[in-house]
Amino acid sequence: MSQATLPARAPTILIIGASRGLGYAMAAQFVTKGWNVVGTVRAGSHSPLLHALADANPRTVVIETVDITRPDEIDTLRARLSNQRYDILFVNAGTTNPDPTQTIGEVSTGDFVDLMITNALGPMRVVERLSDLVPADGLIGVMSSGQGSIADNESGQRELYRGTKAALNQFMRSFAARQANTRRAMLLMAPGWVRTELGGPAGRLSIEESVPGIVEVLIAKQGRPGLEFLDYRGRTVRW
Repeated sequence: MSQATLPARAPTILIIGASRGLGYAMAAQFVTKGWNVVGTVRAGSHSPLLHALADANPRTVVIETVDITRPDEIDTLRARLSNQRYDILFVNAGTTNPDPTQTIGEVSTGDFVDLMITNALGPMRVVERLSDLVPADGLIGVMSSGQGSIADNESGQRELYRGTKAALNQFMRSFAARQANTRRAMLLMAPGWVRTELGGPAGRLSIEESVPGIVEVLIAKQGRPGLEFLDYRGRTVRW
């Protein structure tokens, strides 16, 4: 379905990275809240969950394609969406290196570059290129992690992942500084340690325990200008 046919009176969220895990669960939760949802997958890939959600909700769910590690695809997406406006833009991206137990000195240069592009540079390129699709009083959010907190890092471990999320936080803070004179709300979200493909089976939270809170925090953050780093319960995370 074309985005032009989405119900005009309903609020709309654009979720970058909605094919599975937290991104898909967020899409499904926003649908239950009466929102229009535009969710992205990578070109050529098929997301059984997201496509089933779109099939079940053909008037409110649209699927777009983008690979955030490819600047040309971000530009192409921006061109396709040029006539659209979104109440919320949320970038959900995150992966880890093949061996997350490695210290930073053991990580290969290739893994370092790949992870930094996926977890920090790619999401910020999306924010920079698509931010004008969000009204001045809208919300731009990015999926961060409590492991991106420098103040709370008392155990080490997952060092490259932590570093990429800390970089993402810093880049969003720079973006927010450039938006200081606007009413725009911005959010870095820490979803908790969730049992997903990324979080692994030892995660303390199920998707069902984390995602409803994430969605409530996003909705509540609307109209509250400035950047905050919050967890899925709405609590402030130390930088």
